[in-house]
Amino acid sequence: MFVTIRNRQSQSQNQTTDDCILTAGVDEAGRGPLAGPVVAAAVILDPGKPIPGLADSKTLSENKRNHLYELIKETSLSWSIAEASVEEIDHLNILQATLLAMQRAIEQLPIAAACALVDGNRVPKLTIPVKAIIKGDSKVNAISAASILAKVERDKIMDQYHQRYPEFSFHLHKGYGTKQHLDEIERFGILDLHRKSFKPVKNKLAGQHCVEKSSFDF
Repeated sequence: MFVTIRNRQSQSQNQTTDDCILTAGVDEAGRGPLAGPVVAAAVILDPGKPIPGLADSKTLSENKRNHLYELIKETSLSWSIAEASVEEIDHLNILQATLLAMQRAIEQLPIAAACALVDGNRVPKLTIPVKAIIKGDSKVNAISAASILAKVERDKIMDQYHQRYPEFSFHLHKGYGTKQHLDEIERFGILDLHRKSFKPVKNKLAGQHCVEKSSFDF
């Protein structure tokens, strides 16, 4: 399977079906890294349970993100986290894979959203009204909440990769193309979880192919 989905429906008996309330905020994490999936989250906040401190996940400390991650899951009306795999990223391209992960997150909400607000300038294909909001993760609380869920969830995945491949510092660089990560690729090679369509990885593979080919030229 290419997709991992986790979601939760509130147990509250006072949930409303008012369209204004059932607006999902949507955001992603992991478009830029050289490794791992792209993760998206959708969140419908409970207006009766405001969450202080919501902001763009990139502006928050790790401890603050982790605290809000649990709070969002506990108090929101509905939330969902989905991903698009490395294979899908390489097959579709990162933009289309990101939109696919967003689509999955929205469609898997246990309480269906009436409309969706998406961070950025592109939106996934949905059967409900959807609007893109540039820098929405710093303007709309529901999008901020989604950005936090997506970021923390993806960081957990990268921590697991580090446990599996301790020679790679995925727990530190999160798969981004830092000097440390590029040095690790040079030393230890390319893993299945690396995105073969991304230039640094693609160039490394091309170099390996040239070396392998030249070894057979007599």
